[in-house]
Amino acid sequence: MDLFEQKFLLSMSSKVALLNRITTYIVNRKGKQMRPMFVFLVAKMVSNGEAIERTYRGASVIELIHTATLVHDDVVDDSNRRRGFFSVNALWKNKIAVLIGDYLLSKGLLLSIDNNDFDLLKIISVAVREMSEGELLQIEKARKLDITEDVYYEIIRQKTATLIAACCSLGAASVKPESDHVEKMRKFGELIGMAFQIKDDLFDYSEDQIGKPTGIDIKEQKMTLPLIYVLNNAEKKDKKWLINSIKNHNKDKKRVKEVIAFVKANGGLEYAITKMKQFQTDALNLLNTYPDSDYKKSLELMVNYVIDRKK
Repeated sequence: MDLFEQKFLLSMSSKVALLNRITTYIVNRKGKQMRPMFVFLVAKMVSNGEAIERTYRGASVIELIHTATLVHDDVVDDSNRRRGFFSVNALWKNKIAVLIGDYLLSKGLLLSIDNNDFDLLKIISVAVREMSEGELLQIEKARKLDITEDVYYEIIRQKTATLIAACCSLGAASVKPESDHVEKMRKFGELIGMAFQIKDDLFDYSEDQIGKPTGIDIKEQKMTLPLIYVLNNAEKKDKKWLINSIKNHNKDKKRVKEVIAFVKANGGLEYAITKMKQFQTDALNLLNTYPDSDYKKSLELMVNYVIDRKK
C-alpha cells in the first residue's frame, strides 16, 4: 500500500502548481482505501502472490476515477466535508472542484491507454456508467416512493456494488487476463458491495454517538431496505401514513422518530440483516473455491469487516 501511494500520487502529477497542491491535499486525506486493497488481494490470491506493475496501474486507475466521482459528488450535494475534512469545493469553490474531477478522470483514462490496458479500462468505464445510472434511477424512484425490493437491489448493485465488483475483477484481470477468475471475482465483489450498502442502510436506524438514530436517509427521502420491506408489508392505512411522513414530514424530527420506531417494530431491521448475511455467505462461498492462502484469509477478513464495521 505504501508503494501504491507513491505511484498513485505520481499518476496525478501535473505542471500546474495549483493542481498539485489540490491533488496532494486529496491524497493526504484518504479514507480506508478498501478499493485498492481489494485489487491487490484478489490479484495475489488468483496468481499465488504476484502483483505486477499492471496491478498497481489498475489500482491507480480505480482510485483516480473513483476520486473524480467523489469530488463531483461533493459539488452536486453542496457538501463542505468529506471524511471529516473540508471538501475540495469548500476550499477552492465549485468551478475548480469540477475541473479537478475532470482532470482526475482524464488522468485515469490516459494511464490505461498509454499502457494498452484496454481490458482494465473497459472494466472501470462500465462501473462509472452503472454508477451514474444507479444514481439517476434512485432519483427517479424517490419521487414516487414506489420502490420494490427488486428495483432497490438494482439501484444498490449499480450505485455501490459495481465499484467493488470492478476492483475485484480488475485485480484478477491485471494478472490473469481473459481467465474465468475475472468474472468470478466480479461476482464476488458485487456480493460484498450489496452487503456493504445494506449495512449502510442499517446505520440510519442504529444509535449514533449521541445515542439517537440518525434518520438522515428518511430526511433525504432515500428508500432503504428496512423501510421498503415494511412499506411493502404494511396495512393500507399504515402505508399511507408512512408515505405521507416521508414525502411531506421528512424534516419533522418527531415524525422521523416515529417512522424509525415503526420500521423497527415491524421487523424491517431483522429482514435487512438476514438479506445482508445472505450476501456475505454467498461471497464467502465463492472465496472457498480457492485454495487457502494469506490473501484469501485477508479477503475473508474484509468480507466480515463489511458486515461488522461500526461506521
